[in-house]
Amino acid sequence: MAKITIKMPDDFLLKISQLAEKSDEIIPRVLEAGGDVVLEKVKSNLSAVIGSETKLKSRSTGELEAALGISPVKKDSAGNYNLKVGFSEPRSGGESNAKIANILEYGKSGQLPKPFLKPAKAKSRKACVEAMKNKLESEIESL
Repeated sequence: MAKITIKMPDDFLLKISQLAEKSDEIIPRVLEAGGDVVLEKVKSNLSAVIGSETKLKSRSTGELEAALGISPVKKDSAGNYNLKVGFSEPRSGGESNAKIANILEYGKSGQLPKPFLKPAKAKSRKACVEAMKNKLESEIESL
């Protein structure tokens, strides 16, 4: 039986080993690049729905929009890295920002839903993946 040996270029092998050593530094930066794209889409959608199509004048204080942000990247017990786009708590009036956002997203009795999270997720998916790919490629190039 024939035998073949393929040798990888030394510079390629060096980059792969450096990538493995620095993955704990690179992965959070890549996730943050994608998170920024999603955050911007959620912010624009939220701004568009607050106060729109209401019977009465809007009572928006801007507190919900100001509370929107990105959590720090954390590693869970399974070794997966996570980043969340959401609302910080607490709200000054005693209510929860998550509750207000939920009511806005899904509506309640007498208030129609004004979805802003689900459309943002759908619309920003491709751009988020592209941003993360570009960031990963730039991180690999800088090794």
